Amino acid sequence: MRQKGLDFGEAAAPRPARRRALTVSELTERIQGVLETEFVDVWVEGEISNLKLATSGHWYFSLKDEQAQIRAVVWKTDARLIRFRPKDGMKVLARGAVRIYAPRGEYQVSVQVLEPLGKGSLQQAFEELKDRLEKEGLFDPARKRPLPMLPRRIGVVTSPTGAVLRDILRVLRSRYADLEVLVYPALVQGEGAAAEIAQGIRALNRIGGLDVIVLARGGGSLEDLWAFNEEAVARAIAASRVPTISAVGHETDFTIADFVADLRAPTPSAAAERVVQAKEELQARVAAFEGRRDAALRLRLARVRSRVEAAAAHRVFAAERGRLRVQAQRVDELVRRGETGLVRALERGREHSRRLRERLEAFRFDRQVAARRERLLRQSDRLDALFRKGAERRRAALSRLAASLDGLSPLAVLGRGYALVWEEAARRLLRDAAEVEPGQGLRIRLHRGALRATVISRETE
Repeated sequence: MRQKGLDFGEAAAPRPARRRALTVSELTERIQGVLETEFVDVWVEGEISNLKLATSGHWYFSLKDEQAQIRAVVWKTDARLIRFRPKDGMKVLARGAVRIYAPRGEYQVSVQVLEPLGKGSLQQAFEELKDRLEKEGLFDPARKRPLPMLPRRIGVVTSPTGAVLRDILRVLRSRYADLEVLVYPALVQGEGAAAEIAQGIRALNRIGGLDVIVLARGGGSLEDLWAFNEEAVARAIAASRVPTISAVGHETDFTIADFVADLRAPTPSAAAERVVQAKEELQARVAAFEGRRDAALRLRLARVRSRVEAAAAHRVFAAERGRLRVQAQRVDELVRRGETGLVRALERGREHSRRLRERLEAFRFDRQVAARRERLLRQSDRLDALFRKGAERRRAALSRLAASLDGLSPLAVLGRGYALVWEEAARRLLRDAAEVEPGQGLRIRLHRGALRATVISRETE
């Protein structure tokens, strides 16, 4: 039986095509594209929890509020720029970009800037480092060393181009001209300033012979003075064998270096004054002691003079004064007699000297010297004549001997046309033609020059 409209024998209608499903990776990539392009730069406020500081230098934590939380990461390159250390429970303001961590299918904030709420990051870092170093005892007054009373050499770590160095040198020269100053030029602000300051402290310690080291910089904001709040500078100050003075900023500015240094000066000029203050105090004390000494000496001298005058007025000394006057008169008489004797002795000496001069004038020693000089000249002329004659005789004899020797010389014979012949190999003089063979080399000496020859044939007389 067939019903109208129903034909079970006919083919069934085709089903619609099945839609392709996304893979997990594809879906994650689409979500990542939407989130990372939409939330490129976001600020998030929340509380830090589950903080983990990885050995790689990265920070991992969660930001949460009463109703939600989100994961966050601070990469090592960004963590170095954050001045404070985050802690669990700290409320912060984070700036960064939303990123997808595909392996876990989680989204997180890649934080580039992190600020504590309520305090700036620099202030937070300042207080954290201050608390930590204080617990280590670097601020302990017991480790503070007194400055030397009369320093001879001081070191200054500061910028060589600023007004701070000129102010320090002006104060030192006006009050302590013979003080030797060694300046270590260093950056006092910006990137690398803390490392240069710490290096300067260590370098001045290695030089040796310094009595005090001054760290100096003018005033500025907390950011400007931050190099003196770095831990590296604090450690270098604490390790310094030379007493240190921190003269950073104005009187109201405080840095970590102020707490670690042996002395804090409100300004660089005040630091220079403090260095030479001991000399001024010592000079004032010496001047006060000299005044007290002079007053005591005057008082003692007045008392002694009064006692001497009282004793001299006693009658016992009256007779002694009479005897002293007699002796004084006797001394005067002896002095007059001595002067008279000296005058007479001087006159006798003058008379004796006059008689000696007369005798010398009669002797006329200069005439005798002139006569002997004349005699020596005549004898010298005779010796010269004898020497010339003897030389001429010897020269004539030498000429005769030279002529005789020249006549006997074999070279003179060569001058008459003769020659000397040597065997070239044996270097012996030949006297017979039978001593050589044809082809043998000869050396022939003439009157002027020499010849080398080869025997062609041999002839006998």
